[in-house]
Amino acid sequence: MGFRSVLSKPFAAYVHHQTLQWSRQPAKYQHKTLQYLVEKAAGTVFGKDHSFDTIQHYDDFKRNVPIRDYEQLKPWIEPLVKGEENILWPGRPEYFSKTSGTTSGIKYIPVTKDSIPNHIHSARNALLSYVHETGRAKFLDGKLIFLSGSPTLTDTAGIKTGRLSGIVNHHVPAYLRTNQMPSYETNCIEDWEAKLEKVIDETLAEDMTLISGIPPWVQMYFDRITERIGKKVKEVFPNFSLFVYGGVNFEPYRAKLFESIGKQVDSIETYPASEGFIAYQDTQTEEGLLLLLNSGIFFEFIPAEEYFNENPRRLLIEEVELGVNYALVINNNAGLWGYSIGDTVKFVSKDPYRVLVTGRIKHFISAFGEHVIGEEVEKAMKYSCEKFPETELVEFTVAPNVTPGTGLPLHEWYVEFANPPHDLRAFEKELDLQLRKLNIYYDDLVSGSILRNLEVIPLRKNAFISYMKSLGKLGGQNKVPRLSNDRKIAKELQSSIQ
Repeated sequence: MGFRSVLSKPFAAYVHHQTLQWSRQPAKYQHKTLQYLVEKAAGTVFGKDHSFDTIQHYDDFKRNVPIRDYEQLKPWIEPLVKGEENILWPGRPEYFSKTSGTTSGIKYIPVTKDSIPNHIHSARNALLSYVHETGRAKFLDGKLIFLSGSPTLTDTAGIKTGRLSGIVNHHVPAYLRTNQMPSYETNCIEDWEAKLEKVIDETLAEDMTLISGIPPWVQMYFDRITERIGKKVKEVFPNFSLFVYGGVNFEPYRAKLFESIGKQVDSIETYPASEGFIAYQDTQTEEGLLLLLNSGIFFEFIPAEEYFNENPRRLLIEEVELGVNYALVINNNAGLWGYSIGDTVKFVSKDPYRVLVTGRIKHFISAFGEHVIGEEVEKAMKYSCEKFPETELVEFTVAPNVTPGTGLPLHEWYVEFANPPHDLRAFEKELDLQLRKLNIYYDDLVSGSILRNLEVIPLRKNAFISYMKSLGKLGGQNKVPRLSNDRKIAKELQSSIQ
């Protein structure tokens, strides 16, 4: 064994011990985090605007700090972008994580000196949790690849600006630098397809043991390798044993990804966001991701069904219930306050607190009040593929068609199959049945002849790659929306219908 794998085990045991300490006292550590955040930011412009010096308890905080999205927080972010300091957090941000929003255009999410450890240590601890639980550390001695955005940073009023994955790349620990792939020069290539070819050039002859990235783009990497040399991934990288991913639900991609590899490998799911590293999979035997309650983030939870109410409930960690969808709200040491990140989560455990990411609060279909969410369409697809095991997916998205040329309105499922079901119409009926089981409102609308049964629309090969490329969002951390309440994506995909 190499020195990295040997040294990782005692360090993993230490991190596990620290994790047990805070995860067994979640409310205590969350209240300590809130106190620290409010005290530290009391002298900032935001702190003064919201009377942080008068806040003694969480109820005071709720009264003083409303829930906001990026647009509503802009009056305090814009001065930061102009170079002002002590606005949301003491001093100036170390970085801006630059993301693109659907309504806000470009977003500049502050990353501070205090918040960087949340991003870096959480990613590290996800791997160490795996090492501690399984005893498997040999992967640390091989080559590790992180398929991510470019680490090239620009300047915004003296603050380094770029994608989160690019920012994090500058903080990879020195002991991993020597076995990190691809090279810095290759990682800086902006064009995803050109970058992918260079990544393959650099990695084909290497002993790749860990591969990390968003599943559809990792799948593209595997496909290009097989196209080039005609071998499955396990033949090219025989010691590849750990897949790390985040950003999307892995289930729709699992079958095809493992078929491309040619064997099963362990996987670790992570939940990083520009706003903070939220959670990671801490065990191979239990469902859900460990919510990071002692990492500079104070969490609040709004029942998803109340989110658009005038005064929705804001719940503490000790008040949440299992199996309920919550909109996630964060307050952190980067200066985000009452910030709705747009994601919904569902708790599957309280000891410790583990969550599943169930979708986006604004990504749903409710053309007739059905309010179908991401979790439901992904489960319906998963269960249907289990009934038709020959089926392999590449990608899919769902949209309503309120005014079809003939017949009742319906949900249209635009699907790119790697291997289609033997009987597409039977698969379509199964998919509709599963969705009706998962969403009683959808079932009522179909039963009441308000909606007709859903339709699966097969797409040509590389349909979603072409779509993302047309948006300039091919590769990196970009994701195809799983569903939408309008026809925008559906219209773009019309030209790719088989």
